[in-house]
Amino acid sequence: MIEPSLRLRRAIRANDALLVRRILKSHPHLLHNPDHSPTGDANSNLHLAASLGHTSIVQLLLDLGHETEISGSGSEKITTPAPALNDHHQTALMLASAAGHTETVHLLCERDPASILRQDSRGRDAIMEASLAGHDTVVQLLLTFAPGGAEAALARADVDGNTALHFASSNGNLLVLRTLLAAGADAGRKNIWSWTAEAYSATVQAEVYLKGLIAEVERRKQAWREAEGAKKGIGGVRVVEDNEAD
Repeated sequence: MIEPSLRLRRAIRANDALLVRRILKSHPHLLHNPDHSPTGDANSNLHLAASLGHTSIVQLLLDLGHETEISGSGSEKITTPAPALNDHHQTALMLASAAGHTETVHLLCERDPASILRQDSRGRDAIMEASLAGHDTVVQLLLTFAPGGAEAALARADVDGNTALHFASSNGNLLVLRTLLAAGADAGRKNIWSWTAEAYSATVQAEVYLKGLIAEVERRKQAWREAEGAKKGIGGVRVVEDNEAD
């Protein structure tokens, strides 16, 4: 007889939501079911489903309370977000973002936007993972839902001072570079080794492309500043001295 915990993980891998539901109905204590095998990293059911992009199972697990904590009793019950973490302090959203599962990422972002800014044991968040892997649509989703706005989210760095822009540049992810810079990433930001994202360019092509993007962003900023200055000049009131009026 196969252990229910193993059968449950097999059902998740097979993307069989009905079987997952049946197993959990009989064994509700297996809702999280962390995988403590040598290569399991203590990933929960949600980690596994999210890493595979099995959105229907992710939805089921969320509906059953996988990512929530209930305190109090009766009418005073309070439900608060409580993302499951694996051995590396990674969330399911981080794994889904690294794998580029857009639909799953969208669902997780809608359920708990705050999890976008959570950092793992290396200081990386979901945006950094998606930037490293080159998943541009996922990056755009994460920036859209990021609490505090995209620019603030992109100012965050890992334990080595690397930002999402560093990660995108190091792998030559050109589309992601454009998205990050358009969203307000600081191209001059240095890590703890005093390296900018440009210095981390994976290829000469990526370096040239990034330089061009940086110049383009700066031109747009300058044009915006000039436009704002012109507006203020037009709307200003000129004080005319009496002798000047004569």
